[in-house]
Amino acid sequence: MTQFSRRHMLALSGASFLTACGNGIGSPGSAKIDARVDEAFNFMYANVDGSADLAAKAAGILMMPLVSEAGLITLGGSYGRGALRINDATVDYYSVAGASFGLQLGVQQYAHALFFMTQEALNDFRRSPGWVAGADARVTVQTDAGQLGVDTTTALTPVVALVFGQAGLIAGASVEGNKYTRIIP
Repeated sequence: MTQFSRRHMLALSGASFLTACGNGIGSPGSAKIDARVDEAFNFMYANVDGSADLAAKAAGILMMPLVSEAGLITLGGSYGRGALRINDATVDYYSVAGASFGLQLGVQQYAHALFFMTQEALNDFRRSPGWVAGADARVTVQTDAGQLGVDTTTALTPVVALVFGQAGLIAGASVEGNKYTRIIP
């Protein structure tokens, strides 16, 4: 007979939390992702000052319109799906997944966009079989909309991440350590 340890219970509980978040897993494919990406761009441009200017300067933008994150005691995880757009056209679809360890409890959802500020950064991302934020490229994470496009570090960074639309019970959200993988929806 199989015995379950506390680790097994925590892992199953974390998976259950993520499943309950309704982030589009098992959705009817690319049309659903594109619709959510369109909504996220509209929300970002309307609510995050400077985002349209930053987008105009970017070689490409990966929009993750809905990332669900859950944490229970010492284990946490996140997952979402989105689209890479170049010149306002979807060219590829991606998933993002992350794991976290440490004291945590709660569930949240948020959106984030990766602005590839140079063609080289965009090319590196597209060639990678599994790109990790912060490991494969320097990433500047912006959560203060007032600093978008103004900060010297942001202007010199090949990839700018913007986290917005947070809702839930976990404080803060980050893209550092998240793995992005090309998918076929």
